[in-house]
Order: sequence, then C-alpha cells, then structure tokens
Amino acid sequence: MLINFVVAIVDREKCNEMAGIFRETGSSFTLSFLAQGTATRSHLSAYGLSQTDKGVVAGISNNDQSKRIFREARNKLFIDIPGNGIILSIPVKSIAGRKSFEYLTQGNITEGAPNMEFKYELIIAVMNEGYSDLLMAAARTAGAGGGTTLHAKGTGSAQAAKFFGMSIADEKDVVYIVARSDEKTAIMKAINEQAGPGTKAGSICFSLPISHVMGLREREEDLEKDT
Repeated sequence: MLINFVVAIVDREKCNEMAGIFRETGSSFTLSFLAQGTATRSHLSAYGLSQTDKGVVAGISNNDQSKRIFREARNKLFIDIPGNGIILSIPVKSIAGRKSFEYLTQGNITEGAPNMEFKYELIIAVMNEGYSDLLMAAARTAGAGGGTTLHAKGTGSAQAAKFFGMSIADEKDVVYIVARSDEKTAIMKAINEQAGPGTKAGSICFSLPISHVMGLREREEDLEKDT
C-alpha cells in the first residue's frame, strides 16, 4: 500500500468542503492554508486557476483513500473541470520514526514503490515577501500559466545571508506551480536567473513529482496525440 501527500487548491469558499472530503475518507493528517491565485487572465482556462482567494488543503493518505478523495472532489466540487481548482498527489518515499509511520499509515503495511515516470511536477519556490509577481513573471517567460501563493515565515539560520544574500528568518512567500515535466526545467531555470539568489526576490526553487493530477486542461498537442 503506497502513501501519498494529496494537495487540493480550490476557491477559499470551497475550502471547508474540501477539508470535509479529506476527513470523510479517513485521511489521518490534514492541513489547511489560506492562499492567493496568481494566474493571468490569458491563462485561467488553461490552468484552472482564477484571481481569487484560494484555500489549500493537504493531507497524507494511502492509495485507496487518495482515489476516494479524487473521486469525491470530482463528484462534489467538479474539480475535474478546469476552473474549479486543482488536486494532485505526490508519492511519499519515507516517514521518520515508527510512531509517526503507524499514525500516518493507520497501522497498514506499505509495500511496493511508486511509478517513477511523471507527466507533471509541482514546482515550489520560496522567496522574500512581496516578490511573487516578479517570480511568476519570470516563470511565465518559460511557459508557466499560473500558480498559488502562500505566506510563510522562514526559520533557517543566518548562514543563508552568506550564500544567498537573504535572511531565511524574514517573512516569505511560497509559490506552487504545477508544470508538465517537459516544461519544468525551463521554468525553474527562468526563475533562478530572473528571481533567484542574488536578486531582490532571493528565491529558492525545487520540484516534486506528481503521480496524479486533476483540474488541468490538456495542451492542444496532447489532445491531438489521443485522437
């Protein structure tokens, strides 16, 4: 039984209903965040995001629970239709500590390994507060359509100033961008060059594999391949 980190991004008014779906499926560990969409008008239909207040609901679930969460999100929130949000799952490779493992897996034995061929990836960029627009402008030059911004506070050491010219202890913005795997490298390169360490944004960027995603509109070339 494989374990996933499931992340749902919806309009804030639907956040409580989405959190209820996580609870109903028995997800043992669920978190909710307030966020802000960053998509431009020209990309809203392509990425299923709008310039409204967002809610992010995330939790740990096994494969069966993940499937139920996706199914209920589709049936109750129509999240499979672009414009109603995005839901994605990220395979969990390891969990630290026996008690944490038993809590998050609810005592179930996990086995097997996740499929390592991923069509999409989640780009996560952490930057100085107030520079999410600059970062998204850089990402869009490489084809990114939109993202979701969360507010955070860094807790890193002062060593960051030595390496990056930034203090991790300052207020931060965190941007989530769902990207196709064949576009991910170009987007991350653009972010690093235009809004990375040494710039005012001072962003640090990394990506995580997405095993399943719902709510994105397919590219024209992908649709042509399926016909």
